[in-house]
Amino acid sequence: MAAPLARPAKTPAPQTAPPPTGPAVPAGPAVSAGPGKPGGPGTRSGQRRAVALFTIPFFALFTAVTVLPMLYAAWMSLYREESSGLGFGGTERVFAGLGNFTEALGNEAFLRSFGNIALYCALYIPAMVGGALILALLVDSTMARARRFFQIAYFLPHAVPGLIASLIWLYLYTPGLSPITDALDALGAQWNFFGQDEAIFSVVNISAWQWIGYNMIIFYAGLQAVPREVLEAATVDGAGALRTALQVKIPMIRPTVVLTLLFTCVGAIQLFDAPKLVQLRANTMGEDWSPTMFIYTAAFKGHDYGLAAASSLLLALVAGLLSFVVTKLGNRWKAS
Repeated sequence: MAAPLARPAKTPAPQTAPPPTGPAVPAGPAVSAGPGKPGGPGTRSGQRRAVALFTIPFFALFTAVTVLPMLYAAWMSLYREESSGLGFGGTERVFAGLGNFTEALGNEAFLRSFGNIALYCALYIPAMVGGALILALLVDSTMARARRFFQIAYFLPHAVPGLIASLIWLYLYTPGLSPITDALDALGAQWNFFGQDEAIFSVVNISAWQWIGYNMIIFYAGLQAVPREVLEAATVDGAGALRTALQVKIPMIRPTVVLTLLFTCVGAIQLFDAPKLVQLRANTMGEDWSPTMFIYTAAFKGHDYGLAAASSLLLALVAGLLSFVVTKLGNRWKAS
């Protein structure tokens, strides 16, 4: 009989030392990120210096060209110049308090200028915003070709300075010089671009021609941010191009439309160059057709700087209130 196999001897488990029973050794202080390390004080101070480096020039320029002129205008609005001795004794600056503001609010020409701008906005904003939105949708459509060419072509009128654009259209409005008026005469149509009722359309045309392309670029950029899968889903659901544009694209660029409306309203209330040049031929418009024209006339022709300063502050107040109203209505439209 074979001998039984011998079992291997068990290796004894290593003995571990018992834990110390003495007092616990306190842990050392946590090592914090030193200067220059991510999250350290050096990084935070460097970020603050970088922010200050980029923001200080803006605030300095904003203070120089906006805050200080407004403070100076506020100071000028509290005084008026009075002449003595039938005009031969010179002028004297006297404190008027709120007298200049009362005079501006009671001036029929100043109040009428806001009515003219309201009518201008009623004609200009739908034409400009609607035209820019239609052009942006056409360029963004799937059937569009040569998109880059049309973007540049539509934007070119905005590259022309406003004064130069007004001079160009003033030439095109002038009978005997304009090919437009010659073509209308050949067709037997009569249109006086400088007439009492037609002059405002001439001003609207100048502004719309200059700004449609600019806002079209803004709308087109907003349309490019619309997710393509959303448009593809609308196509799969059977929505045509028109329905997709009205019910998908336009609702998804509401913030862009609201921002454009805000800038358009603020810019419209400061309208000056186009009506000022058209007024040279359309005498029925008057030199105080817009609020800025009234301020210009009061300051540089009437030499009433107190009235001009008070009117400019009232204009700034109206612009601020208009911005607030447009923003509130736009937020409600975006939330709907």
